[in-house]
Amino acid sequence: MRNVDVAWEAIFTAYEIGDHDFELSPFEISAEQIKQATGQFDKTGRREVRVLCKQDTREARPFVFQKLGLFILPIRNGKFIIVKGEGYVDIPVIDEVIEVHRSALKFEPVTPLIGNSEMQHLDFAYAASIIRTFAEDESLVLTIRGRHYTPRFTFQVNGHTITADSVQTEVDAGYEGSNQVVLVEAKPAVNNTIIRQLYYPFRQWSENLRRDNHEKSVSTLFFGKYRNEYLLWQFRFEDTENYNSIKLLRSKKYSLVGGAHDS
Repeated sequence: MRNVDVAWEAIFTAYEIGDHDFELSPFEISAEQIKQATGQFDKTGRREVRVLCKQDTREARPFVFQKLGLFILPIRNGKFIIVKGEGYVDIPVIDEVIEVHRSALKFEPVTPLIGNSEMQHLDFAYAASIIRTFAEDESLVLTIRGRHYTPRFTFQVNGHTITADSVQTEVDAGYEGSNQVVLVEAKPAVNNTIIRQLYYPFRQWSENLRRDNHEKSVSTLFFGKYRNEYLLWQFRFEDTENYNSIKLLRSKKYSLVGGAHDS
């Protein structure tokens, strides 16, 4: 069994989570409770809260979560809820013809060819103006990166009203233009992702802009690179306060010519 499966079996047993009525309400659990239930394990992968609660795809969930149709969300620092229902969104294959994009760079960079991280690929896609092209906004500049904490906000998830407050989020890149803010989540090749990674930053920056009376829209993009293709998906939340209202608007894949990709 995977470490995460062993750990969560122990947690479910310790707090009788399997007997909880998830139709009535989510199950709230704290980081301290997780530590107490897994304290007998000597492997980090079986007792580290951050590792055990990182369930970024459907397949990454512990077996007991998959069996019962559950997923986990942070709601405060050190507090989580276990929810029944669909917590993930598909990242579909992009079947349309690849679009050739000419790099906006006037020289051939060397550093983008050294290493293979998603952040590196995203930075190069921005430098080559792929992000601006896909977003149809030449005014975009990089203004957001790294970890931030959300303001307090309330949302619906699978019929339950949840309040999140001061939850740490991490945006791989955020760009501000004259009329919008574009948030990007970058991942290696996956076919689904937890909605939280798109929804929490979306709510965070929507709330921040509204609070400061800025009338800019917030767009949410998912980015990946596969071989020599740069892939982008744009998602929208049809109801700002509904976690499950996520819809795919459009997607596109690009190949680069010019700059470092001309060789």
